[in-house]
Amino acid sequence: MDARLSPLVYWPERHQLWHTMPMCFKYSFGSKVTVIIDCFEVFIEKPSNLVARAQTFSSYKHHNTIKILIGITPQGTICYVSKAWEGRTSDKHITENCGFLEKLLPGDLVMADRGFTISESLKQAKLVIPVFTKGLKQLDVIDVEETRGIANVRIHVERVLGLLRRKHTFLEGILPTDFLSSNHRGTLDFQVPLIDRILRVCSALVNLCPPRVPFD
Repeated sequence: MDARLSPLVYWPERHQLWHTMPMCFKYSFGSKVTVIIDCFEVFIEKPSNLVARAQTFSSYKHHNTIKILIGITPQGTICYVSKAWEGRTSDKHITENCGFLEKLLPGDLVMADRGFTISESLKQAKLVIPVFTKGLKQLDVIDVEETRGIANVRIHVERVLGLLRRKHTFLEGILPTDFLSSNHRGTLDFQVPLIDRILRVCSALVNLCPPRVPFD
């Protein structure tokens, strides 16, 4: 299934993105939004190895987890899924080391949450994140409008993530550590952990569903 369905998770051409840009994005950010990125975590069993146990413990979830970077187009399709990382890994480190940045072109606009402090790593692409409010008594009018625009369009992205979890309910449970292994017999690629192949298949199946983001 991975070999047959993973081509459905692909990075579209820029002219395709701009030509079909939903109005909710176009109204706030023009036609240059390329991708919206986010990380999500999946619970795993507590590893018996103490080092692995420490590396996978998420202080945010208070549980052992794996963390995955996902990229979603403004149209609501999943265009990028990283490999599974240890839950302790920061969003910034995953973004800078998973190969995602290699797909960006000059002029691309990447939308993310506050945790993605990666603007210096984007080179000629632009990062759009909500304004940090800590230490500020009042936001500038422009910052307020941009933050509101980000919140309005990220709702649609969160719906895609919600669909991914609802359709594949095992992602809401606790995965066995065996899923993190890459030595499963009968598979074509012994180097790729089972969970990475599963996530690609799940993402491809979500892309076959009706779009989550209205065009108009």
